[in-house]
Amino acid sequence: MRLTEGLTVRLTADIRYDAAPDAVFAMLCDEDFQAQRCVATGALAHDVTIEEFDDGGVVVTAHRTMPNDQVPDFVRTFVGQTLVVSEIQDWQAGDDRGNREGTLVLEIKGAPVRMTGTLSLVAEVPGTVEGIDGDLKASVPLVGGKIEKSVEPAIRAAIRVEEREGRVWLARG
Repeated sequence: MRLTEGLTVRLTADIRYDAAPDAVFAMLCDEDFQAQRCVATGALAHDVTIEEFDDGGVVVTAHRTMPNDQVPDFVRTFVGQTLVVSEIQDWQAGDDRGNREGTLVLEIKGAPVRMTGTLSLVAEVPGTVEGIDGDLKASVPLVGGKIEKSVEPAIRAAIRVEEREGRVWLARG
């Protein structure tokens, strides 16, 4: 995972799975897996919807109510007792190898924090790499950079949880 600073925080990560892209994508589009991922990241409540389209594209939307214990005190003044995190993954149809591209939008409601970026699923020997490449931005004058730096570890931790939960899910077959 790489983190660089500029006007926004750049966040990149690769999640590696020992399964073919089609199996990984089926997992990512499974409501039970998405619910498991929400619970594993510490969600107090969650709601997941999955929309499949005739062209092979899929939109996965997850809303999580999270405790505010992963952000510094000064950020809590923006969000209150809990954080509502909305995540939208919009996947395009796969190619003949199961490779896919998509977009990601992650927002923390009540706080001016948003991450936008791209997603990819790429077949590798062995398995599949899910790539995440995004920009994290807090639109708050003077303290935006400080908020971005404080939120980034929680997002990175959620990515590690997704990888762990995904590997367990796929191992169960």
